[in-house]
Amino acid sequence: MSAIPRTNLEADVFTSERQIREEQLQDLLKLQKAARKISSILDLDQLIDQVVNDIAYSFGCVEANLYLRDDTRYEMVLAGVHGCTIHKKGQGLKIGKEGMVGRVASTGKMHYAPDVNKDPYYIACEPSTQSEVAIPLEVNGEVIGVFTASHHDLDAFPSCQLRLLQSLCGHVAVAVQNARLFLQERQQRERMDREAQEARQIQEALLPKSSPYVPGFAITGRSCPAGAVGGDWYDFIPLDCGRWGLVLADVSGKGTAAALLMSATRGMLRSLAASHCTPGEVLTKLNRLMVEDFPSGRFVTMVYGVLDPASRTLTFANAGHLQPLLVDSSGARFLDSQMGLPLGLSLGAFSEQTATLAEGSRLVFYSDGLTEAANAAEEEYGGSRLEKHFAQLEASPESVLQDVRSFASPSSLHDDATVIVVKALA
Repeated sequence: MSAIPRTNLEADVFTSERQIREEQLQDLLKLQKAARKISSILDLDQLIDQVVNDIAYSFGCVEANLYLRDDTRYEMVLAGVHGCTIHKKGQGLKIGKEGMVGRVASTGKMHYAPDVNKDPYYIACEPSTQSEVAIPLEVNGEVIGVFTASHHDLDAFPSCQLRLLQSLCGHVAVAVQNARLFLQERQQRERMDREAQEARQIQEALLPKSSPYVPGFAITGRSCPAGAVGGDWYDFIPLDCGRWGLVLADVSGKGTAAALLMSATRGMLRSLAASHCTPGEVLTKLNRLMVEDFPSGRFVTMVYGVLDPASRTLTFANAGHLQPLLVDSSGARFLDSQMGLPLGLSLGAFSEQTATLAEGSRLVFYSDGLTEAANAAEEEYGGSRLEKHFAQLEASPESVLQDVRSFASPSSLHDDATVIVVKALA
């Protein structure tokens, strides 16, 4: 049986339906492409410019705008504009009071004006505008913005295009929200970085500006924080009769909190050191103040000594800190001491030890950031390597810090590292 030929009317209908399907398919592909492009942009300004320009171009719009909600002004503020010669970025429309944008922002529903001349909410803009649509940008039921598109033809947006624009605005709303969150996080991170840098500058200002001049001795110190700010601290405190107070401390924790406690500890210690007390008495009084004032669970380990150049001795007291290292003609050894508890935990007294610094000897105070630095095999630098390094006559704070970094390479130091070296000269 031969096929029944189609009439001209049937052929026209078939062709029209096929064209509609092809146009719908193209619209869906256009939507998918635009959504993928929009979702990849995290810069808010770039995103908004991309949205208004791409949509205006794709739909042949005379104008396309994007407004963002500003609750402080209770307005919708123009954030992106294409084709408008009257309104500028930053201008606002009162929510619920001004224009189609204000209406959509208050109702959360799309508003379409097929003939703007007959629409009571339309605010005149470009003379060639004949039709306009305003679509809410919603996230979790909240209107965060409004998108508008204008055309120079009457009723230029058929229902299929309106649905397409609504779908696209759903992707735009999510992209705008993500870009805003990204911007907030970046601004917060930048603010924290600035604050950390300022804290670092303040902390550096609290460290000694230079080594003290002490006849018969060379005294040097260095501190290398693991982060922007740290909890390690060292100081050289001038005392009466040419004596010098030497201190190295390690505040529990890291970061800004540790730096704040370090600063408080420094102020109290300097005040007590000037009161002609012995090292043991200084730590006992300091500990009492810290037990009363420090937050629970916070503590400080510290070694504090007084160098007397006249007698060539250094008398020190230890509050839970690592034992000082003495290197002299008999070799290298850690100085035994009856270590007291770290400062700030409980009341108690601190014993004292005295070391004689003969010509050529070296005394080293250090923090656990040196000895506990680990390499890729999780092996610590340890006390034996510290002894071996300072057995070298040219050893210094800089050289031991470099040696520890080389040992831990390629990893960086995970804890603050601080060292004081006292060399007895001829």
